[in-house]
Amino acid sequence: MIPFLMMLPMLVPAAVKRGRSSNAREARTLSPVPSPSKESGGARPVSAPPARVPSRRWRPPAQVLGQRALNRALLQRQWLLQRSKAGVKEALEHLVGLQAQATHPPYGALWARLQGFQPGTLTRLITQRQVVRTGMMRGTLHLVSARDCLALRPVLQPALDRGMRHSVFGKHLAGVDARELVAEGRALLEARPSPRGELAQRLQEKWPGHDAQALSMGFSSLESLVVVPPSGTWGHGERMVYATAESWLGQRFGPAAPPDALVLRYLAAFGPASVQDLQVWSGLTRMSAVLERMRPQLRTFRDEQGAELFDLPDARRPDPETPAPVRFLSEFDSVLLAHADRTRILSDAARERVFTLNGIVRATILVDGFVQGTWRLEHARDAATLCITPFGKLSRDERAALTDEGARLLTFAAKEVRRADIRFEQGR
Repeated sequence: MIPFLMMLPMLVPAAVKRGRSSNAREARTLSPVPSPSKESGGARPVSAPPARVPSRRWRPPAQVLGQRALNRALLQRQWLLQRSKAGVKEALEHLVGLQAQATHPPYGALWARLQGFQPGTLTRLITQRQVVRTGMMRGTLHLVSARDCLALRPVLQPALDRGMRHSVFGKHLAGVDARELVAEGRALLEARPSPRGELAQRLQEKWPGHDAQALSMGFSSLESLVVVPPSGTWGHGERMVYATAESWLGQRFGPAAPPDALVLRYLAAFGPASVQDLQVWSGLTRMSAVLERMRPQLRTFRDEQGAELFDLPDARRPDPETPAPVRFLSEFDSVLLAHADRTRILSDAARERVFTLNGIVRATILVDGFVQGTWRLEHARDAATLCITPFGKLSRDERAALTDEGARLLTFAAKEVRRADIRFEQGR
């Protein structure tokens, strides 16, 4: 079963991708809104400078970045050109979290990016409350540092509010006072952390005339929740138990900071990127004005279709012909979900084979930096088989490289089995 926070992005993307939002801002009854503090190691909240009047001065034509240039820049920043020696928490903060609808994919995402990564390292950080699985960008579950949960959730809160208002669940909440819903949900989870189904039933006891799932969805969009270990950790299945972030982390949320720091971190992990890319990744709207205000501290480019791209001035942009090793990406890998135009890593034809109608993003292989197939693990008693399905014909060297990397993947993901095999299958 897909965790309930995953359903929000299915309800929001059309409006987000068009960059639209309601003209009239509806007041939210209760919004937990943290800002990073000096003690937590985050950036200080910065007051937004006065609106910048667009200059009519002539600007030289922006450099055009081709598809391979964008691909290599993305791979370099995602640590997919070369595995990093960074620690797990440093990696999560550099990547601005990892998509985490299911239990194991974030572990696989870190294995693909870090040297010597072991599942126990991440599980310990989750148990020690330094890392949490919580609803973040687009309302989906992400694995983030506790510091980022406190600092970034309030910046993203408007997107969750808007998504709920315009969702089918929001329509089922007519007549439910948001303050009362949050207070009741908090009391229930602080008394006993609960799975989603149990929380929904207990909320419905308070509002018997309303849909139970809508009540739990409404509460989770208003209140930041975290998955309580051992649920949601390596080897513990998909049944997740939730608590409020404030009670789990022992800190209260403060006022929201401007989105500027979020923009800079997104570009550091996924740039160069357009306004639409930023909005699709974050779920926020009206980011054009933010990037226009930040223009003096950014560098701009154009893609081959003429779209303006923003980037950090000193960010690395490798040569387009830089060799890219084969990589195995887990389900829901964030690198496939961070742009409106994903052709820098995923062709339109490949996208139809990777994204399913029920919201699953399949595990994929990268060959020469681009998605060129899918993979899955099959378990049978004491054996495991890595099944690789290329989308086209592989060269002998590409097949050998996938076999070598696949053997390392089996050692990581299925080291408890006695027999491990690799099988190449014909694409369907």
